[in-house]
This record gives sequence, structure tokens and C-alpha cells, in this order.
Amino acid sequence: MTNLRGLRWLAALAVALLAATACGRSDQGGGPSSGGVSAAEGSTAAELLPARYKKSGVLRVATAVGYPPMEMYKPGTTELTGVDPDLAQAIAKRLGLRLELTNAAFDGLIPGLTSGRFDLVMSSMTDSPQRRQAVDFVDYFRTGGVIMTKKGNPEGITSIEDLCGKSVVLAKGSSNLDIGQRQNAECGKKMRISQSEDAPTGLLQLDSGRAVATIVDYPVAQLFAKKNKAYQTLPRQYGAAPWGIAVAKDQSGLRDAVRKALQDLIDDGGYRKILDTWGVGGSAVSRATVNDGR
Repeated sequence: MTNLRGLRWLAALAVALLAATACGRSDQGGGPSSGGVSAAEGSTAAELLPARYKKSGVLRVATAVGYPPMEMYKPGTTELTGVDPDLAQAIAKRLGLRLELTNAAFDGLIPGLTSGRFDLVMSSMTDSPQRRQAVDFVDYFRTGGVIMTKKGNPEGITSIEDLCGKSVVLAKGSSNLDIGQRQNAECGKKMRISQSEDAPTGLLQLDSGRAVATIVDYPVAQLFAKKNKAYQTLPRQYGAAPWGIAVAKDQSGLRDAVRKALQDLIDDGGYRKILDTWGVGGSAVSRATVNDGR
């Protein structure tokens, strides 16, 4: 990809990601804690499903487009695709239900769930104490921020400590800005931190040499690095937290069936296959837990 094409691609992606930044999907913040499971382990996911869902034959899942590669539209269409739509389809199949996937505004997802408009929410939503006051979470993904540099990592950065004394750009109001500022407080020689409007415009500072590194949410960073070979990501994630499938608190039977379906997908490799397809296998979990956020 030429640099001009790369700039055009980043500008287009910036529009999609602005919504995600505003939503605070990875920086915000009922049932059992620490992955406790009340359902019989010997039952299948479909057997655990409450009768009302078996009768309807449909699993209504809501997501909020605008956070690729987790949830987005296929180019030129209104067809939903990404990690969350693929996982939702696999879970629905395990439950013996037909998936009905809906795009909705991020700030309307939990109200829609608690009012009964949706059965589940799958939208890169952090399992936080604040949100657990309203819903339960089946945790399916654990992610944080990763360091991005120019291809070849010319500064030889291997960890966040190596950012001390260097010029770093971080997105305004993001959890990654907090991560960088906390590290800077520990630096003997301070970073020179500038703030960008979003992750794509921060990468432009790497292009111009105004910064040597940035910190970006892992799934987004993986997409950037795949689409534009001018950048690379470091493997370690910082500030990692679980993302969860949200379930209404009065639907513990559905929650337990979903947890079982997810665990079965983890065990048979189907879950990891989906994540690897989208390049985000580094955020895979080994066990489906409930309300495991902090």
C-alpha cells in the first residue's frame, strides 16, 4: 500500500473509530462472581436454555457498528460482520436458535437489553462494576492496549518502560492515555506526550517523525498493522480487562446457557478459529466466566 493510499484508508477508518472512542467500550465501567456456574455441567447448552427461548426459536442479539474488526458492516453493504457477529452466530447455533442480529446505538444497548428488546448484547463491552449493576456478563475476550511503532521498530522498543524519554502520541480521553500517563509517572526521564484526536491521527505522527510510538487498543492495532504495512505492534497488552456478553439480570437461565455454549466453543476450537480469522487471537480466554471484571 502506498503512503497516500494508507492515509486515505486511515482517514476513512477514523470516522468509524470516533464512535468507538465516544462509547468508551474499553475504558468504562446480580449473578455469580469469578466465573461461578450454577447450571449442571452435564447439560448441553441447548438443554440449559429456558423454555421461552426454545419456543421462540430466535436469539435476538444487539451490537453497535463502529469498532472494527469487532463489529462493522461489510464494505458497501448493511450486512454485519466481525468477531462479535461471528461469535453470536456460533453461540446461537449451539443453542439451537436462529440468530437475529441488530445494529443499535451503543448507549442504547443496555437499556434495550433490560427492557426486553434484545436477549443479548455483544459489542466489545467492558465488564465493569458500573455496568454489572444493570446486567450480568459472560466474559469472552480479554484485551488492553498495545504499543505500535513504525515497521522495523527503529527505536528498539520492547516494553512500555522503553517509552521513557521518547516522544509518544496517545488518543485524548482514552484508556491508553491513562496507561501512558501512569507509566510516565514512573519514568526517570519523562516521555514527551502529545495527544491526538483518535488512533488513526496518532499514527500520522509516527509517519511524520513527531512521535516514535503510540498505544492503541489491541483489536484495532491488529487491524491497522494488517491494513498498512508501515506499522507494527508489540505483543504485550497493557491495562487488559475482560469484555462480556451482556445478559439481563433476571435471565440467569439464558446466561448459563450462553456460558455453556461459549465454553463448548472454546473447548472444540471453534472460538479460537473465529478470533484468529480476524487476527485477534491474542485476546482469547481459556474459560468462559461470569462477571469476572474488576
